[in-house]
Amino acid sequence: MRVEIWSDINCPWCYIGKARFERALAVFPHRAEVEVVHRSFELDPNAPRTARPVIPLLAAKYGMSLEQAEAAEARIAENARGEGLPYLAGGRDAANSFDMHRLLHFAKEHGRQAELLDALYRANFAEERSAFDAGRLTELAVEAGLDASAAAAVLADPEAYAEAVREDEETASAMGATGVPFFVLDRRLGVSGAQPAETFTQALEQAWGSRVPTPLIQVGVPGDAEACGPDGCELPPR
Repeated sequence: MRVEIWSDINCPWCYIGKARFERALAVFPHRAEVEVVHRSFELDPNAPRTARPVIPLLAAKYGMSLEQAEAAEARIAENARGEGLPYLAGGRDAANSFDMHRLLHFAKEHGRQAELLDALYRANFAEERSAFDAGRLTELAVEAGLDASAAAAVLADPEAYAEAVREDEETASAMGATGVPFFVLDRRLGVSGAQPAETFTQALEQAWGSRVPTPLIQVGVPGDAEACGPDGCELPPR
């Protein structure tokens, strides 16, 4: 069974949702027969490549004060830490993620996609140093087990793996995905948002038990679990 996960490195609920899904997958009896593939989804394809501090961006997007934006980030941090994930509530930045997605496709070809994704999430959500410049991305690729010169060459060529990123995004759009994380099991069962681990357990069991060609079924109404979309990321309740 194949599980495809559409996500963006800028999406905190993707970071959290991945951990919740992996918690469910770890105890799934057929874990060894599940292939996980990470797909590209840009929350803001027009975002500038120059990194900018997250707190002012949140304040502007949601019409908040800086203090309110800081509090919102702190609430997301609580959710992350509840999953055992490090999360830097202040001092982070954000920028265009297209190069990250291109690099993830390169990593997939070399069997290191999961390792690079973990490194990117950690760098973006748990470290003060920006994860968006080419030098830092190359370092993270090396940490994930990739060759430095090959990774640098991919980043230097704006067309390298660009079509693969666009194909992922077109597929997500065709499936009706408007936000991430978005999980698709065998192209038959869809799960939207950072659902609880128990929901992912149910989805895995349902998909495994009904392995016949059927139309894609959505588990959960879009909007009933936290996710990130073109208008921003949902904030936890106060």
